[in-house]
Amino acid sequence: MIEGFTARKITAGNVSLHTVLGGNGPPLLLMHGYPQTHLLWRHVAPVLAGHFTIVAPDLRGYGESDKPPAGSDFAAYSKRVMAADMVALMTALGFETFAVAGHDRGGRVAYRLALDHPERVTGLATLDIMPTLDTWESLTGTRGLAAWHWYFLAQPPGVPEPMIAADPEAFLERLMGSWLLRRDAIDATTWAAYASAFRDPETIRATCDDYRAGASVDVAIDRADREAGRRIRCPLLALWGDRDGALADDRYLQVWKRWADDARGGPIPGGHFLPEEAPEETSNALLAFFCGLPEG
Repeated sequence: MIEGFTARKITAGNVSLHTVLGGNGPPLLLMHGYPQTHLLWRHVAPVLAGHFTIVAPDLRGYGESDKPPAGSDFAAYSKRVMAADMVALMTALGFETFAVAGHDRGGRVAYRLALDHPERVTGLATLDIMPTLDTWESLTGTRGLAAWHWYFLAQPPGVPEPMIAADPEAFLERLMGSWLLRRDAIDATTWAAYASAFRDPETIRATCDDYRAGASVDVAIDRADREAGRRIRCPLLALWGDRDGALADDRYLQVWKRWADDARGGPIPGGHFLPEEAPEETSNALLAFFCGLPEG
């Protein structure tokens, strides 16, 4: 649990989402990424809760939330469907409009939410991602080595699952360790919670389905939006880890400006897991952005 927050199972459309809530003020939805849960926000959420009502779910397929079948085309784990989950969740809580921040896969749900439901989203922050289509287009030559998991997890059902299940802890240690600049940023208790979730074969399967959707239906949806000239209307803050690597340079903001009318942002010291590796800097950047949004 995040200190000072309460946990609820909330029905959102056809799934039940494990969600923690806390704070007071305008609603702010926080979404985690792979291979984590709402615990990603354990340092940042209490700070933001001094200004906002924080809603931090486990995404479908992750943590203690439902893990429905993906379907033959994996569309049940498309970011469009996962964004619809978030709309249903916030509606169930009585929030018609809200701000949203997402890290990693949660960032992909967040920008899809802003594109598909612009009337609901007042402001958007993405943490250490570029849009899915742009990311795939950037993975040429040896750049793909930095994102090997995109290819591995998107393999057909029955290929990655048994390999991960053979030693989930070793898999997470190898994957997350390669993204962290500060290994001690994730304490032993939180690390154990992440690893515990991956002892469930359904978590392994569902999170692979997330990546299978990311390599198919999500790309098609992004491409259709790009060709139609659809843009993110609300203010957008892009934050990324200030480290060397194939996907870690100022292209982040350049790319987001091609998708959003009002895009701003910059690097945060650390690796991929900004809310854990640089919680103070991340909290300050999010507070400055969301507190500065126009009222209403």
